[in-house]
Amino acid sequence: MHKVIIIGSGPAGHTAAIYAARANLNPVCIEGQVLGGVAGGQLMITTDVENYPGFPEGIQGPEIMDLFKKQAERFGTKIISADVERVDFSSHPFRLWTDSEEYSAETVIVATGASARWLGLPSEEALQNHGVSACATCDGYFFRDQDVAVVGGGDTAMEEATYLAGLCKSVTVIHRRDSLRASKIMADRAMNNDKIRFVWDSAVTEVHDVEAGEVTGLTVQDLKSGESNRLDVTGLFIAIGHTPNTQIFKGQLDLDPEGYVLTKAGTTVTSVEGVFAAGDVQDHVYRQAVTAAGTGCMAAIEAERWLGAREG
Repeated sequence: MHKVIIIGSGPAGHTAAIYAARANLNPVCIEGQVLGGVAGGQLMITTDVENYPGFPEGIQGPEIMDLFKKQAERFGTKIISADVERVDFSSHPFRLWTDSEEYSAETVIVATGASARWLGLPSEEALQNHGVSACATCDGYFFRDQDVAVVGGGDTAMEEATYLAGLCKSVTVIHRRDSLRASKIMADRAMNNDKIRFVWDSAVTEVHDVEAGEVTGLTVQDLKSGESNRLDVTGLFIAIGHTPNTQIFKGQLDLDPEGYVLTKAGTTVTSVEGVFAAGDVQDHVYRQAVTAAGTGCMAAIEAERWLGAREG
């Protein structure tokens, strides 16, 4: 029986582990590759991190996650490299299964994160973090005064385009349909921005130039005529949404229509007493490492207080 089991090992999971360990809760962190993701979270596939406080010269994504992990282990967190494949939150103690072990816990902190949706092009994958990004807030700074493109038509895409317009020379929004799915206020904001132009009924079919190791342009196909044209840009931002890693929690926790874990406002409390959720698995608004770490801290404190109330 463990007092706290943390599922996931990104900034939220490791911060929760640090706080829980310092509270003498002897946490266990089952790090994944959770649900096909990457142990360490999305920062493991991020090169330069320049917006995390305390690193004025910037730091590589895998490097900062290694520091998170070492700090959690320093205070006594037990790290288990396995995937959680099934959970049972219907009764207490909670039970979790990997492919080879069953675990029991008094409290669980869910920190499995979310995965960006990609177009699925080999050239797109090859150039991720070399001009292709799924986070304008994270990477837009690297494209100051350059021409970039955004793929998508929802609120996320309009937010990304508007944000990039404040940094970049121009922003081209490429959308598969002839109208936006974004809310009117977000759509109007983007469409009234002189730096943003729209390419309708179109899709990116190739990202150039894999051999050069950087983005030099895109092949964009008109889905009605079938005609293809080259668009010269140095950055491509994919904004077609994220998928929260919550498959194993369906039927166990209350989720919103998009699959994110629902938490009580201002807390990490889920629909099941004793189960807490932190980071991108419950945050579809900010999705930043620093906010994930903050909610990881909150989850550990709330778990500690919940355990104290039961024992008291």
